[in-house]
Amino acid sequence: MDQESIVYGCIKDATDFRVDGERRQTNREAMYQLPTVDEWPYLSREMFAIPQLSINNDNYQTEVIHFGASYKAVEYEWNLWMKKFEELLNSMYWVSAVVHLETELTGVHTFTWESKNNGHEPGAGIHQVHCQWVQENSLA
Repeated sequence: MDQESIVYGCIKDATDFRVDGERRQTNREAMYQLPTVDEWPYLSREMFAIPQLSINNDNYQTEVIHFGASYKAVEYEWNLWMKKFEELLNSMYWVSAVVHLETELTGVHTFTWESKNNGHEPGAGIHQVHCQWVQENSLA
């Protein structure tokens, strides 16, 4: 059987009602720029649940963009996937992001990005990521 890896997470951006439309539009444009068919390891538009642009009463203060995909052993090319994801993050407004990588062989890894100050602005660069590894061993 092939090794399956599951990647999922979310990108959070605090809404600022003075410039909220611009932030939301910029983030959507960044995700719409992703390819529908990508080279391995893929990071494609279809992975993302892109929220509606309109501001409604269902959103409180944080816009949450979630994503997920199933891969065949993506952990072997994880640095390439992370590079693509960080390029996406660098083109967006965000306050925090989290990616969970579940692998059959090495357990669960959680990667988090926290912006400094009042949030990340497009083009500001990505400076630090924190990784937490949780090994789940079901073998007796």
